[in-house]
Amino acid sequence: MLRTLEIRDMLIIDRLDLAFRPGLNVLTGETGAGKSILLDSLGFVLGWRGRADLVRTGAEQGEVIAVFDLAEGHPARAVLEEAGLPFEDELILRRVNTPEGRKTAWVNDRRVSGEVLRDLSDVLVELHGQQDDRGLLDPRGHRAMLDDFAGLEAERTAVATAWAARRKAANALAEAEAALAEMRAEEDFLRHAAAELDALDPEPGEEATLDQRRRVMQGAEKMRADVARALEGLGLQGAEGAMGDSLRWLQGLEHSAEGALDGAMAALERAMVELGEAQSEVSRFAEMLDFDPGELERVEERLFAIRGLARKHAVLPDDLSGFADTLRARLADLDSGTGRIEALRSAVAEADARYDAAATALSTARRSAAERLDAAMAAELAPLKLDRAVFSTRIEAAEPGPEGRDSVVFEVATNPGAPAGPLNRIASGGELSRFLLALKVCLTRHQTGLTLIFDEIDRGVGGATADAVGKRLKDLAADGQVLVVTHSPQVAARGAHHWRVSKEVAGGTTLSRVAALSETDRVDELARMLAGDTVTDAARGAARALLSG
Repeated sequence: MLRTLEIRDMLIIDRLDLAFRPGLNVLTGETGAGKSILLDSLGFVLGWRGRADLVRTGAEQGEVIAVFDLAEGHPARAVLEEAGLPFEDELILRRVNTPEGRKTAWVNDRRVSGEVLRDLSDVLVELHGQQDDRGLLDPRGHRAMLDDFAGLEAERTAVATAWAARRKAANALAEAEAALAEMRAEEDFLRHAAAELDALDPEPGEEATLDQRRRVMQGAEKMRADVARALEGLGLQGAEGAMGDSLRWLQGLEHSAEGALDGAMAALERAMVELGEAQSEVSRFAEMLDFDPGELERVEERLFAIRGLARKHAVLPDDLSGFADTLRARLADLDSGTGRIEALRSAVAEADARYDAAATALSTARRSAAERLDAAMAAELAPLKLDRAVFSTRIEAAEPGPEGRDSVVFEVATNPGAPAGPLNRIASGGELSRFLLALKVCLTRHQTGLTLIFDEIDRGVGGATADAVGKRLKDLAADGQVLVVTHSPQVAARGAHHWRVSKEVAGGTTLSRVAALSETDRVDELARMLAGDTVTDAARGAARALLSG
């Protein structure tokens, strides 16, 4: 509920503090007194897009502060929580504007964007006028209104979930079919390449081993002579014999040396062991040099085959084995692709069936809700002197989507036998006002915490019809808050709280003023609305009759 509205330096308002209350709040005044400025200022602090030149001439900036009471569970709390803003039972919106058009906004003393303000305004305030275009007259919003009227949030969620699952399954199928088609296009290559690699069966590190073996065999002839000489130098005719002789000569002196030669003999013994290991290694190398003459050809053939396949597939020789695994996996996918495609098609069919069931349930619920809404509208139209008019909710098939497969349009026929059509094309000005009021009464019957604003929605009606409009507005405000800008005394008389908007000239400057009216003041204001500039006793009597009636 809107509790207070403070306006500073906006157009012809220098300073204005308004305290609104629950129930029906009416604002009256002559044309041009500034009633629309109040709505422009409220729309400004709520982030609505409107006129840019709002700052009063000569002022450094314009400012509007709106304070709302938030009941427990009010949908604005969810908006604040999602935006990461603090909140309690009071919500304070503040927005300033400079003459250059720079706008800055705060919510509970936290700076926010205009988008956050608009998100809050959607759950705080609804503005409706004779040329309403924020929802009631826009067919694009009628489906959501019908769903909200019927409380179909669960059904809508089920449809949206099923639609998302259906799209996911369809995308998976499309991707799998594209991948399978791509693999089939290169199936011959895959099978040939895999067969080549399977036949060669290269192993990681094999290329380096073969290369080393090849180089050894290529230098074998020269190395054989050197190895033979090395073995001879290490053997009995060389180092082994000489070291053995030296060890024996020293051992013969062991007793005479009295331990002085023990270290030397131990070193020789260790050297003899190391020499033996060297002989063994050289001997093994010599055996490597003793190979079948055809082995070099076989090693070179395999080495060149591995390198050739590596170049062909643009991978390192050591990666050929992993590349072969990749090819085998792709071939396995190809061979099992048909079965996988069938499984994915089954998944799409199941998702289609679930969506179809959810969408059908939602459509059925919408048609039932449409009948209830039409009946509710018929009950509302009669007291508004539109008992001969017919309101209907037309539901037709539409392209499937996350919100179902229905299009919803509110239509009216103003006279029996007349063709039905959209509200804004069929109804006249006065009729349109009453249709919108009746529709708003029906659609907001179960909503709480929303401040409804009607801007001259009673234009074009008078007498008993205006009185009926006033009664419906009063009923609509019984459990909430309604603000009405009106020129109709019959409507104004139904208000629980009444403000008069007027203009005055002070120091050569025109300013707009708003005054809360006492019961006596209300009589005079209603008399003015009834009689014009000259207020008579008869007009005052008529005003009192309206207030008492």
